[in-house]
Amino acid sequence: MLFIVIGIILLFAVIFSMLGLGGSMLYIPVLKWFGYNFKTVAIPTGLLLNGVTALSAAIYFLRAKMVDVKGAIPLIVTSFIGAPLGAVLTKHVPTRILLILFVIGMVFAAARMLLISGQQEPQTMMPVRKRMILTGAAGLGIGVIAGMLGLGGGFLVVPMLIALGYPTKKAAATSAFVVVFSSFSGFAGHVAEGHFEPGLMIGCLIAVVIGSRLGAQLMNEKMKPRLIKQMFGGVLLLVAIKMTIGLL
Repeated sequence: MLFIVIGIILLFAVIFSMLGLGGSMLYIPVLKWFGYNFKTVAIPTGLLLNGVTALSAAIYFLRAKMVDVKGAIPLIVTSFIGAPLGAVLTKHVPTRILLILFVIGMVFAAARMLLISGQQEPQTMMPVRKRMILTGAAGLGIGVIAGMLGLGGGFLVVPMLIALGYPTKKAAATSAFVVVFSSFSGFAGHVAEGHFEPGLMIGCLIAVVIGSRLGAQLMNEKMKPRLIKQMFGGVLLLVAIKMTIGLL
């Protein structure tokens, strides 16, 4: 069973690194469907894999000069603070409520990306000072949500950056950079609570390192912005439907 899980994680790492996400929105449901405990194994493992997927992709994007590092700093700082707080909140929230919140987050992100997929790419970005103020203010809430649900926050970061005038590829690349910090910060919060399974993590880590590098290269060289948005929305919507059926 472990090898099947690793193979699926590898495939998802390719897909989500193309979208500027860490992939925990699919890593976590997969682990849950294969019988791993949602709170104590799936969420912390998903956060770790999320961070590693994003890190591998972010290194490629940084080298390709696709990341808005200056604009990302306020978001990194505030989401880094918020993620451990969300991790601590996890133990106080019933599992069913966490699953419902997880599904709502996916549906929101999916709908947003599908609705804007046909729109023309932004031609100008919001002034840097205003961008930094808005992203910094939003970062704390994104971090708390990310840490609590086991997500890096990319599903919120990408639509927000596009709304601020970022071209799709730049938004995805910058999101990957931001997600690295919030994911590892949230994971540290879960480890402090004693939530992890080393054997599972090692196997999946190898898969995401390979998959995320391939996905980042494909996104930069082959993918069109409209297709990236449609893939983002479609994949999240399918998983949300599957998880909703499981809650009924």
